[in-house]
Amino acid sequence: MFNCHFNSSKEKKSFYQHKKLEMLNYIKDSLERKIASITASIEVLEKQISRDKEVEVTN
Repeated sequence: MFNCHFNSSKEKKSFYQHKKLEMLNYIKDSLERKIASITASIEVLEKQISRDKEVEVTN
């Protein structure tokens, strides 16, 4: 996977821990973008439902 030379097992462990952290942060960022998108969709849908209820009352 990674073609690296490590002087010690401690360096190797540290390297893989940092790579894992980068991967987890990437996944977290991706999920946060998805949550923001869903939240915005929910808000728009709630506004549309509210608007449609107002139209029904006035008719």
